[in-house]
Amino acid sequence: MELTQHADAVERLLKGRQIDAYEIAVAGSRDLAIEVKQGKVDAFRVAEPLGVSLRLLSGKGMGFSYSTALDEASLSRMVEGALVAAQVQTPDEFLAFPESSPSYPDTPWLFDPELPALDESLKVGRALELERLVLDVDPRVKRVRKCSYGESIYHSLVRNSLGLNAAYSGTYNTCSVSAVAESGGDAQTGWDYAFSPSFAGVDLAAVARGAGRKATALLGARTLTTMRCPAVLDNRVAAALLDVLAGSFLAENVHKGKSLLAGRVGEKLFPEFFSVRDNGLLPGGMGSAPCDGEGVPQRDTALVVSGVLQGYLYDSYWGRRLGERSTGNAVRGGIKNPPRVGTHNLHLEPGDAGLTSLLSGVGKGVYITEVMGMHTANPISGDFSVGAAGFYVEDGEIRYPVKGLALAGNLLELFGRVDQVGSDLRFFGPTGSPSLRIAELAVSGT
Repeated sequence: MELTQHADAVERLLKGRQIDAYEIAVAGSRDLAIEVKQGKVDAFRVAEPLGVSLRLLSGKGMGFSYSTALDEASLSRMVEGALVAAQVQTPDEFLAFPESSPSYPDTPWLFDPELPALDESLKVGRALELERLVLDVDPRVKRVRKCSYGESIYHSLVRNSLGLNAAYSGTYNTCSVSAVAESGGDAQTGWDYAFSPSFAGVDLAAVARGAGRKATALLGARTLTTMRCPAVLDNRVAAALLDVLAGSFLAENVHKGKSLLAGRVGEKLFPEFFSVRDNGLLPGGMGSAPCDGEGVPQRDTALVVSGVLQGYLYDSYWGRRLGERSTGNAVRGGIKNPPRVGTHNLHLEPGDAGLTSLLSGVGKGVYITEVMGMHTANPISGDFSVGAAGFYVEDGEIRYPVKGLALAGNLLELFGRVDQVGSDLRFFGPTGSPSLRIAELAVSGT
């Protein structure tokens, strides 16, 4: 997909304008989504979005506009809109665009050259095969609620008036399935998915097993009495908790008093074996790319090392404002939004403990595999109270499934009580974690 011609067209329209600096971003993709049900294709959607956005500085005010139509008249209206917006903005001395970079990290794994050439019948077949596999996991899996295949072949370009010109292409494909298991009048749902930049990188059998086992595992779940006990959190639950904490690493939230971690660089907030990174160059990561949303090279940033907070994440604006270098953490939510500071592949570094080892330290406690209502957690105070389900554990052994639990506490206190870190790091979107064992957790039951 040729993006430079659209950037060139916008630059021609900017010539002679009373502006101090500009940034042009162009993005396009070909997106495919397939859903199957009962052995037949239920939905087949193809989209090819393409658009351009413009940020410009005029009189220390920054204006932003975008267009999904690329004819000259539409691009002219975009330029006029950005100029008007710049003139009505409050002047800000920290507004500027990043300098050009002499080089960018090499990310050859980001683009799978085979994916565009594959026949779409193979992709339909992949979705149908996933549905078949999940139904074969266990006879108690009676039906599939939703089974999907998705892919994107995408291209991005960022150019500014300081000589920066960054472009890259990438691919990804996903498979997901939601299965329903039934037994003895009880029904439970299990969901799993996989993401990979390459077509071959998705393990259908693993996705099917994950969904099928999750659906069957909680059949016949009991309730528990309220207790304070050791708890093992599986990687999905741990990642959901870390995702709430993620905003506290962003420099914007630190400056605005919306971070649990503000003013605490250099403090030991977590156990010795607790380390957190945001790696924008992680092979196979959902947030990986050679550059961020404004063309700054992405990098691997250590945020917590051996329990000690090292620093925060910056884009170029918050770096200038707070006297720090950008960590390459500008993100865009598509061309319709200007870049903002965000995470790429935030994760807790794995340890070397398997599930058996994690459970062995639990005399009487719980193994939590599901949480509900994590969006209600307070990212500023760190307080949370969520519904949960999983298993009762005694003497290191899983005894039976449990449901109707409620977990309550504070994120910093919870992570501070981690006494063992698992080896099973897995990402759920841009945030990942291994399973964790918590020394003590408040678990409310019946």
